[in-house]
Amino acid sequence: MTEEKIGRTELVVDPFHTDFAGRLNYGTLGKHLLNSAENHASERGFGMKMLNEANYTWVLSRLAIEMYEMPKVYDKFCIDTWIEDVYRLFCDRNFCIRGENGKVFGYARSIWAMINYDNREPIDLHEVHGQNMDRYICGEENCPVEKQGKVRRLSDDKLVRNLTIRYSDIDYNGHVNSIKYIEHICDLFPLDKYRHENVRRIEMAYMAESYIGDTLSFFVEEKEKDVYHIEVRKNVLENVSKGESVVRCRLVFE
Repeated sequence: MTEEKIGRTELVVDPFHTDFAGRLNYGTLGKHLLNSAENHASERGFGMKMLNEANYTWVLSRLAIEMYEMPKVYDKFCIDTWIEDVYRLFCDRNFCIRGENGKVFGYARSIWAMINYDNREPIDLHEVHGQNMDRYICGEENCPVEKQGKVRRLSDDKLVRNLTIRYSDIDYNGHVNSIKYIEHICDLFPLDKYRHENVRRIEMAYMAESYIGDTLSFFVEEKEKDVYHIEVRKNVLENVSKGESVVRCRLVFE
């Protein structure tokens, strides 16, 4: 029964999915995690296609990825995913990234909500899919990394970058893809930092949606050595303090 609860996606690190050092990049890893979640959900009757027919969709609320090592070009690896718990408005989903011979590259934790596609209001999971989802809860599977923490609003003088949302940022749900924020955040740091350090852990808190034409402002503060807090606000314009927080992130290098 445990095998039925856990979904597995087999993958290989293609050359065009790596960074300059031949390591799987965080953007591609994030997309693989989301695809494996969708595969698991679809095979069990609550994936995106089925939900869209009922005018619902999944949205990612929290994501924490902790990697001990990144797979390298041509490495074969897999992503195991399972539901840890289901609440009224949220679902906890975990991941394990494994290489050949069972080597563990890292883990991820995520929190998802189901919303009405038109009004963006949350849906009661127990009413809509509770009975089906509950049978796949796999609380006994271990995910040893910490749950997501909190990042508070940063000082206005920590602004380091502005960018306008374009076509390639938008996903199937019509808003900025959750993984695009990770890519933009990783771009905030110089290449030389990645020559000497790796991103050990990244935590994302998705607070609001952004759309085509919005301007995103990135605020960065190094809270302690190699531990960065990042806040993304939209449409700051001339009054920085009035920008709405859309994403808050904690990034740890080692």
